[in-house]
Amino acid sequence: MNIKEALKDCFLDHVAIAVNDLDEGEKIYQDLGLVFNKREVVEDQQVETSFAHIDENAHIELLKPIGNDGPISKYIEKKGPGIHHMCFRVKDVTVKSQELRDLGYKLLYEEPRTGANNCLVNFLHPKSTGGVLIEISEKME
Repeated sequence: MNIKEALKDCFLDHVAIAVNDLDEGEKIYQDLGLVFNKREVVEDQQVETSFAHIDENAHIELLKPIGNDGPISKYIEKKGPGIHHMCFRVKDVTVKSQELRDLGYKLLYEEPRTGANNCLVNFLHPKSTGGVLIEISEKME
């Protein structure tokens, strides 16, 4: 199987970075040449997001907390701004979640939830991935 075929069902979708201010966060990456073209509030996660393409698949996602009780607010309070998670796009997040559970990984949600960009998402707990929070995501059509 060639690399293109192998990666069609799992590829890097985005690297998420927790920030205190979207405008300031965007400026750093704009200075590198990236263009931010979409902001979205995800109420369930109490976060506002901003996306810029890196290539035809991958993005930088900036995460700014809205309110003081959401996971990004707590993350910034504990660790400060910085890389929060990596996200991989998969064909079917429900099926992949179960496959990963069967392999012994701990997931944050029993069932996938709605995330940004019209996606279903779930997260692999960092305690089962060597300290890295990994999101899996399925684009809903």
